[in-house]
Amino acid sequence: MSGKIWFITGASRGFGRVWVEAALDRGDKVVATARNLASLDSLVERYGEAVLPLALDVTVPDQTAKVIAAAHEHFGRLDIVINNAGYALVGAIEEAAEADVRQEFDTNFFGALRVIQAVLPYLREQGSGHILGVSSVAGIVAHPISGFYNASKWAFEALHESLAQEIAPFGIKVTLLEPGAYATDFASQASLKISAGLDAYATLRQQAFAAGAQMEFGDPQATAAAILKLVDVEMPPLRFFVGTEGLPVARAAYAARLATWEAWEADSNAAQGTGKKHAIASL
Repeated sequence: MSGKIWFITGASRGFGRVWVEAALDRGDKVVATARNLASLDSLVERYGEAVLPLALDVTVPDQTAKVIAAAHEHFGRLDIVINNAGYALVGAIEEAAEADVRQEFDTNFFGALRVIQAVLPYLREQGSGHILGVSSVAGIVAHPISGFYNASKWAFEALHESLAQEIAPFGIKVTLLEPGAYATDFASQASLKISAGLDAYATLRQQAFAAGAQMEFGDPQATAAAILKLVDVEMPPLRFFVGTEGLPVARAAYAARLATWEAWEADSNAAQGTGKKHAIASL
């Protein structure tokens, strides 16, 4: 099932680059976007007119809409849209500056939202399309020192869950990709921002970094086959763990949550009081 038109943000490196090349290698066409246009030169040299490189900073609202319009005009349609751009802010909740937190959400959450809102009119008109959002296992559970990244991905997950229900009647599909740790440059300065530390959290920070250093990292190239399968199947899943890390983490996390909710069920039910019906305001 080749001949699809892809639009991928963060295409210069990491997962984005792997998936761009996988799509092009099988004969599809790709709109590859990155903040630094020169980082896409080698793609053009290798694949020629099959790839359309465009400069895009997803934190710039007007630029996002213009780039998507140019992409659609160039190829005539867009079949697969992957929101891949993002980075992690590292720091305890007390440590990070509000401006840094806003910047992370502007990229991880609002950047994806801008792409989605700009592309949906085209997908609705053609009556098809598949939006894939790169979330994370961090969108399922939260850990110390990464709470802001977790929060951005939890919001990202909720956005796509609601989106999937809203646009299904238009023939548009949605999939959340939830990778674990992979040997990309995600932990580099380009994809990681570390907040100024407080002495009170020094030990916790050391423990978090030590735990990260002991993790086994997957091979990004190994993800290509799964992504190609997801975009080709008739009924793709809303959520898909990329790699082996996610499912065991989710099983443990949800078992613990259910156990807590059930332990407090009687008190929760008592808090209901006497039920009363109220009219809901017209939307």
